[in-house]
Amino acid sequence: MYLNQQQVPTKSMVSTTKIKSVDFYRKIPRDLTEASLSGAGLSIIAALAMMFLFGMELSTYLAVTTQTSVVVDNSSDDDFLQIDFNVSFPALSCEFASVDVSDVLSTNRLNLTKTIKKVPIDPHLRETGEEYHPTPDSDLINHGDEHHDDNTYAAIPLSGGTFDKISHKFPILVVNFYAPWCYWSSRLTRYGPENDGRVLLGSVDCTEEPTLCTKYHIQGYPSIRIFHNGSDLREDHGHQEHDSYHGNRDTESLVKMVEGLLRPIKKFDGTTNHAASSIRKAPVSGGCRIEGYVRAKKVPGELVISAVSGAHSFDASRMNVTHFVKHLSFGRLISDRLLTDMKRLLPYLGLSHDRLNGKWFVNEGKFAANVTIEHYLQVVKTEVVSRRFGQEHSVIEEYEYTAHSSVAHGYYYPVAKFHFDLSPMQVLISENPKSFSHFITNVCAIIGGVFTVAGILDSIFQSTYGIMKKVELGKNF
Repeated sequence: MYLNQQQVPTKSMVSTTKIKSVDFYRKIPRDLTEASLSGAGLSIIAALAMMFLFGMELSTYLAVTTQTSVVVDNSSDDDFLQIDFNVSFPALSCEFASVDVSDVLSTNRLNLTKTIKKVPIDPHLRETGEEYHPTPDSDLINHGDEHHDDNTYAAIPLSGGTFDKISHKFPILVVNFYAPWCYWSSRLTRYGPENDGRVLLGSVDCTEEPTLCTKYHIQGYPSIRIFHNGSDLREDHGHQEHDSYHGNRDTESLVKMVEGLLRPIKKFDGTTNHAASSIRKAPVSGGCRIEGYVRAKKVPGELVISAVSGAHSFDASRMNVTHFVKHLSFGRLISDRLLTDMKRLLPYLGLSHDRLNGKWFVNEGKFAANVTIEHYLQVVKTEVVSRRFGQEHSVIEEYEYTAHSSVAHGYYYPVAKFHFDLSPMQVLISENPKSFSHFITNVCAIIGGVFTVAGILDSIFQSTYGIMKKVELGKNF
C-alpha cells in the first residue's frame, strides 16, 4: 500500500519535467543576474524607442489611405442634380427677376418660384425690404380692346422739375411711367378722372426723363405708381415712398382702382377690394438678391436669370445684369456636422466646388446695349467610398467644376446665363483601411526587434568593457 502511494508523485514529476523541456523562456535565478548602469540606460532608451515606434505605427494605422480612379458615372436616369445659388443683382428689380432652367432634352421650366427667394437690395447689396412675393396672374393683365397708335395721353405730362411740386398739391397722384415705343404703353387705356382736387393722373416719358425714372427704379414699361401726399409721404434720400399698381389696365379696372383710393377708409384695412388686391408697396431700391435651389436633369443645360414680364416692355440699353455670386454649387449641400466628421477626407477632395463664390461680374460698358454675362461650367462628380468594417458604402458625393466667364453683346434682352455640362466620367476615391492583424504584427515586431537589438548592444558593451578591464590588469585573453 505504501509503495503504490509513492508511485503517483513520480509519474506526475516525469510528466511535468517533459512539459518544462519545451519552455522557450527558461528562467535564470535572480541571484545569478547582475544589474548594471549601462543596462539600465539601454533599457530606458529601448523603452522610449518602443513608445515612439508604437506611436508612429498607430498613426499610420489610423491614417486614411486612398486610391483615386476615373470611372463611368453610374447615376440612374431618375437622378437629378441640385443647383444651389445665391446671386445678387444691384440693377435688376425683384419685380421682374425670373429664374429659368432648360436642358438639351427640351425641358424648359420658366419663372421658378417654389424654391426661390427674392429679397430687394440696394447697390451695396444691403437688404431694403422683406422677401418679394410675385403677384398672382401678373402676366394675365387685361389691357382692354383699344390700341392707340398715337402717344397722346389724357394724363398731365410730368418732368423732373414739375414732379415734386404737383405731387404735393394733390392727395393722390397716379403716374404712368411709359415709353412711346412700348407696345403695352400704347395699349394702356387713356383714362382721365375728373379733376376734383383729390386725384391727378400724370405721365412720365422715360425716354425724355431717364433720371426721374431711374430715381423711382422704373425698369419695365408701363409702370403705374401711386403717390400719397400728407402722412403717407416720406422723404428718404430724395425717394418718395409710394405704391405700385399691378392690376388690369382696362378702363373699368382703373376706375375701380381710383375709386378705391378715394374712399375715406385706409387702403390696407383688411377689406377685400380691387385697390387693396392690386396695389402693393413699390420697391425702394432697384436690386434683388436671388437665392435658393433648382433641380435639373444630369444633361447639359443652363440656368438663366433675367428680367421677364408678359405685360411690360424693357429698354435693353438701360438694363444691367451685373451680379455678385455669393454661392454657387452643384449637388446637395454638405452639412457642418458632416464636414466635421469628414475632416480626414478633405485633403483628398478637390477645392473646385465653389469656383465662382465671392466674385463680381460687372458690365464695364464695353458694349452699348444688350450685354449678356455668361458662365460656362464643366461639372465632374467626385465620390468617396469607404470600405471600413468589411462593408463598402458611399461617404460623400460632391460636384466640382471649372468656370469660364465672358461678357458679350447679344441680340435679345441682357441676361445672366450659367451653362453647365456634366462629364460622363466621375472621380472615385476609395478609402482603404489597414488590416488590424497587420497592425498587431508590426507592433510585435517593434517590441521584439527593439528588445533584441538592445540586448545585442548590451552584450557588445559588456564584452568590450570586460576586455578593456583585462587589458588594464595586464592579463592575456
